[in-house]
Amino acid sequence: MKKFITLILILVAGIGFRLKADEGMWILPLIEKLNIGRMTELGLKLSAEDIYSLNKASLKDAVVRFGGGCTGEIVSSEGLLLTNHHCGYGQIQAHSTVEHDYLQDGYWAMTREEELPNPGLSVTFLISIEDVTDQVLANVKPGMSEQERNSVINQARAAIEKKAPEGTGYRAEVSSFYGGNYFYLIISERYNDVRFVGAPPSSIGKFGFDTDNWEWPRHTGDFSVFRVYTGPDGKPAPYSKDNIPLKPKHWLPVSIKDLKEGDYAMILGYPGRTQRYATSYEVDELLKITHPNRIKIRGMRQEILMADMQADQKVNIQYASKYSGSSNYWKYSIGQKAGLERLNVKAKKQQIEDQFNTWVNADPSRKAKYGESLNLIRAAVEGRAEFANAQQYISECFFQGCEILSLNSVASALIEAMKSGDANRVRELASNLKNRIEMFYKDYNPPTDQKAMKALLKLYRTDVPVRFHPDFYTAIVDKKFKGDIDKYVDDLFAKSVFASEARLSAFLDKPNLKTLENDPVRLAATSINKTSSDVSKDLSQFDENLTTGRRLWIAALKEMIPEKTLYPDANSTMRLTYGTIKEYDPKDAVTYKYYTTLQGVVEKYKPGDYEFDLPQRLIDLNNRKEFGRYASPKGYMPVCFLTTNDITGGNSGSPVINANGELIGLAFDGNWEAMSGDIAYEPELQRTIAVDIRYVLWIMDVYAGAGHLVNEMTVIK
Repeated sequence: MKKFITLILILVAGIGFRLKADEGMWILPLIEKLNIGRMTELGLKLSAEDIYSLNKASLKDAVVRFGGGCTGEIVSSEGLLLTNHHCGYGQIQAHSTVEHDYLQDGYWAMTREEELPNPGLSVTFLISIEDVTDQVLANVKPGMSEQERNSVINQARAAIEKKAPEGTGYRAEVSSFYGGNYFYLIISERYNDVRFVGAPPSSIGKFGFDTDNWEWPRHTGDFSVFRVYTGPDGKPAPYSKDNIPLKPKHWLPVSIKDLKEGDYAMILGYPGRTQRYATSYEVDELLKITHPNRIKIRGMRQEILMADMQADQKVNIQYASKYSGSSNYWKYSIGQKAGLERLNVKAKKQQIEDQFNTWVNADPSRKAKYGESLNLIRAAVEGRAEFANAQQYISECFFQGCEILSLNSVASALIEAMKSGDANRVRELASNLKNRIEMFYKDYNPPTDQKAMKALLKLYRTDVPVRFHPDFYTAIVDKKFKGDIDKYVDDLFAKSVFASEARLSAFLDKPNLKTLENDPVRLAATSINKTSSDVSKDLSQFDENLTTGRRLWIAALKEMIPEKTLYPDANSTMRLTYGTIKEYDPKDAVTYKYYTTLQGVVEKYKPGDYEFDLPQRLIDLNNRKEFGRYASPKGYMPVCFLTTNDITGGNSGSPVINANGELIGLAFDGNWEAMSGDIAYEPELQRTIAVDIRYVLWIMDVYAGAGHLVNEMTVIK
């Protein structure tokens, strides 16, 4: 730990080093040494131990990883939890039916008995973070290949992860930082009984949908409410009617004081992935392969899904979460590609690389140690290009695009059981599979998937070189259907036992091995899997050079002391960012205020439009200015605001906290002008978009009549 802190402090003091304003996703145990001074200058009233402590309750004890990819915060002594609407969207969708459409109408549990369980949903609390770099690298020797190095490291990580949580019930994970140069032990505790308490209708929680996504001004009430439950003993437990609400170590008080520009703001959360150390070669790959492919493939499929969703309420419920998950990063790719080009990020990376080449060639020892890092990255990225392109098309078109093909996993399990000759095993598996497929077909519309499959199979055949075509194209589509993909897909859906729940359920009652092995879904999926496996092997030949190159590159950057080398890239571990509430100038002669209002929501209103429709009650309340105690003293109802905090995906739902440790909002987005931010931070443009906690409470209390939930909270006036 001391070794790591010393290195960072040297970097801070390095000649010419200037960290850009508010940039950085900071590791919590280091804020006392590295950040508390600057945070105090900006207005923070707390100590470092108030934020992260091993000995007493602190802010980190109120922040959770929500599910697998968002953040949430505890806001009451009864385990009440807030996160974004889009983070809880899957659960809201899962509980929705045509008769009870919570996506459309919203939902509020008025009693604890009405709080809805969510199988598979968990929240994870951070217990501690510890530097274990010396332990992990203890047996790494000079001259080891990357494969040998990884083997030694993985053995050490496994030993630490096994020993660390003994006797506690906690979870342990050793995470890599700085491209595999440093390692931290993360101890956490997971709770698996998380119940859905409430959410506004999507016309509030997702107001603006795709059009406003990643944009400012923003007018979205992006929040949902859950509650964490424990066993009667207060420990994590699976769902049970006997469970009780969590008694948290700490919960965030909620401030309804007015916000002004310059106010201190910090965010604790679980940012997913950034690539701030990416080279120009990797940026080039994003611009030429990753983003264009995602934009094209997802855009085509989303048009098909949306047409069916708008035509049928049931299909809309079935595909709402799927569409949202797809479209979020479809638009992200559009924005990031444009941002990387507009801000000339590739050229800026090349400038750093030129600086590196001058620096490394000036010293023989540096050249021996780091001289090949860029060459290794360049050769790997350029060498893998055609395989990376093919693999992305395989993933987007087949694995993610054609839902019916995912049922091949059912076929594989059943075939293996049937070949064993164990009749009891077959019967038991068939019974278990019936329960699994019920969940699949609940959110599946065969005609929609059929349309998408036709379009995506054609796209793949047109865009991807023949050498990467699965052999079902020639062996089945060409030979049997004379190349007519439409007829092939129609035949597949007409004959496959997987094309409907009723058909598959009947088959599972009397499974037949020959029928299963010759099922058209099985044949197509097997062909695709073989191609995917072959492409993966081709891709893997570049892994060692790329991994080695990146590790050496990041280590070299630390020694060279450029900007942006102080903090590690995001890797889904808890981080702190700090900044202020601030407006920005997106272009010449344009200034964006730091807040939006309910009047702005109403001004965007388009009756009957799926993105900009509004509940009449919300319009009426605004017209009557019934804002209760949640209005700004200036007379408006605040909705969203901007900060300079440095965040990325995974921070969705993160608490925005003021100088006193009080919740003032929920982070949910970044702004369009800084979509390159995961690759290169842009201080003048980069902003976090948050929903104002006053709007959250107003929706819950005044709009929805769920004031009992607000009464649970510690509200600071």
